[in-house]
Amino acid sequence: MPTMLRPVRVPGTGEKLIQELAGSASTGHDGVSVARMTAPAGWDEPGQRPEFDEVTYVLAGHLVVEHEDGQIDVGAGECVLTRAGEWVRYSVGPGGAEYLAVCAPAFTPERAHRDE
Repeated sequence: MPTMLRPVRVPGTGEKLIQELAGSASTGHDGVSVARMTAPAGWDEPGQRPEFDEVTYVLAGHLVVEHEDGQIDVGAGECVLTRAGEWVRYSVGPGGAEYLAVCAPAFTPERAHRDE
């Protein structure tokens, strides 16, 4: 029987709102997570070398994905894939951003391996 999923707020970096729809925090799924992110103007987070692939689809605004060879600017309607083991750092521009993140295996803070 299908199950209606309700978002669960999970802690993030700074003022970013993370609403996980499926994943280890909300549904107990370990293989994949789906979350909606709302990041305010100027938000950024530490770099990370995650154990998961991440597909990020920008709904509104502008996301910057830094990587070891430069950066990728991702606007509304665009999508980017980062692979497990690659160093990445996410930030947004002056208008903020709303985006969906799908991680496989599911996101956990321990799997993100953020620079601290």
